[in-house]
Amino acid sequence: MTATPAATGTESVLITGGTAGLGAEFARQLADRGASLVLVARDAARLEETAARLRTRAGVRVETLAADLLRDEGLDQVVARLADEAAPVGTLINNAGFGLRADFADSPLQDELDLLRIHVTVPVALAHTALQGMRRRGRGHIINIASMAGFTPRGSYSTAKAAMIHFSRWANLQYGPDGVTVTAVCPGYTHTEFHQRMAMETGGIPDWMWLDAPQVVREGLRDAAAGKAVSIPSRRYKALAVLARSLPPAVVGRIARRGR
Repeated sequence: MTATPAATGTESVLITGGTAGLGAEFARQLADRGASLVLVARDAARLEETAARLRTRAGVRVETLAADLLRDEGLDQVVARLADEAAPVGTLINNAGFGLRADFADSPLQDELDLLRIHVTVPVALAHTALQGMRRRGRGHIINIASMAGFTPRGSYSTAKAAMIHFSRWANLQYGPDGVTVTAVCPGYTHTEFHQRMAMETGGIPDWMWLDAPQVVREGLRDAAAGKAVSIPSRRYKALAVLARSLPPAVVGRIARRGR
């Protein structure tokens, strides 16, 4: 078994989308474990505020990198940081992302292409770079934030998350023997800023379907440390994932039609 994501000596944990939602919760929990962090987000002021809080809270080193991952130059900045062997990254958490409220055919094409870029192209590019150093060192973790949507037919968001689940399963098999684990964390509805940013109405979602971010992150880190390719937080969502794989797609699609 490889080391836990926090126990990487002089290596850092790089988190995209590290100032909000699950990314911020990963940062808090890993800082509390003593991990050095590299936080990536677009908003430089919010990055510095988040970093200052974590330094005060846990006394750890927190580096910030303001980068827009939807732009080539932003992605290049993060790729360069991951490739810096003088300051190695031992754990990569691909968390940056967003959802779209409108139906696929009603969304602007560029919005749909941006969604696929942030959820598929960017994490694959960062994983490819991170793997170079991790394989040389014989250890490392890559955590891809996927979704329960990846098990259901729900448009381009579902498609992107399904791609990351399959990618993580394959990469974990392929690079596990090199000491590198790759884990797709697949939460269901979680109390974060995600749905508010979409301006999505969530009043019709039953209380029992909601998860708290700390639980999602705790289980995700535990499963990554155990070398699991897929982490589905909570027993209820594990059961729903089994149902999603066994029921006819038309039935699953009707059940999942509450949002994207």
